[in-house]
Amino acid sequence: MEAKRIIEAILFAASRPVAVEEIVKAGVRKRDVAKAMDELKKEYANSAIEIAEVGGKYVMQLRTEYADYARKFAPMELSRGMLKTLALIAYHQPIKQSELKNMIGSQVYEHVKELKSRGFVKTRKEGRTKIVETTSYFHEYFGFDKSNREKLKKMLYGKIAEEQKKG
Repeated sequence: MEAKRIIEAILFAASRPVAVEEIVKAGVRKRDVAKAMDELKKEYANSAIEIAEVGGKYVMQLRTEYADYARKFAPMELSRGMLKTLALIAYHQPIKQSELKNMIGSQVYEHVKELKSRGFVKTRKEGRTKIVETTSYFHEYFGFDKSNREKLKKMLYGKIAEEQKKG
């Protein structure tokens, strides 16, 4: 089925979850999308790669149990500074942007803007500052269990401590 291979190519090339509407715009008939997704999920069922649904969108990603093996071979998509900012947000969320600025400096404004554009964080206005917190996409992208906040905090605390030792 040609639709299945087109969708597979789209998901492979995209670095984010892709909406059905985007797949249709690429030339696949809407009625073919669901069937093709089911077939792709079956094809990848015994693979280190999976086709997952994330908030009504689809993504091709490594299964959580294989992510650590591949991580050192994957290019870093976020700078060290942005990762530190993201870790602090995830650990302290919801957090005022002004508090983040006190922790890491004025580069926080650019970091939050970039993290927001990539879908990792969301903001809302509160007085003269913004409240920043992670999105469900953040949890899915990094493979964190949203329901286990303490485990996430414990892991992030270790990462933040490592970064502080490095300077």
